[in-house]
Amino acid sequence: MSTRYYPLYQKGNPQLRIFLPNFWMKLVKPQFNNPPNIVEFHCSMQMTRLDIKNYLEKIYKIPIIKVNTRIKLGKFRRNELNTVIKDEDIKVAYAHLPRFESFEFPNMFAEQRANKVKDKQTEKEVSEPLKKKIEEHNKYKAGLPLWFQ
Repeated sequence: MSTRYYPLYQKGNPQLRIFLPNFWMKLVKPQFNNPPNIVEFHCSMQMTRLDIKNYLEKIYKIPIIKVNTRIKLGKFRRNELNTVIKDEDIKVAYAHLPRFESFEFPNMFAEQRANKVKDKQTEKEVSEPLKKKIEEHNKYKAGLPLWFQ
């Protein structure tokens, strides 16, 4: 499972050895409307379906029925020198939960979004009288932009 080299065992005090996997998984918001019992992950290209299932069951104790995978091709872009650059490919895994279990992607920033909307409304309320005052002051200078006056 791991390709890292570990030091050879030496006589004497027992050595602590921790075997870390080279695998990674990232929970992502689904791009399309999936059923509520399907969870989407981006994972390392070396992971197989069995690796993904074992990873989720053993580490996070999530019951998994089956796993589907696909490889999402990276985008082609042009840089300043007009050369073509390709982004890395991504392996996408769809983990199917039992029939009556569901997963909702957490809404982590709902409070911040609500605060931004309130701030925009207060800014608009403050700026409206100032805008009217400037327009009234410049009503005889029609056609000139404000920065020129």
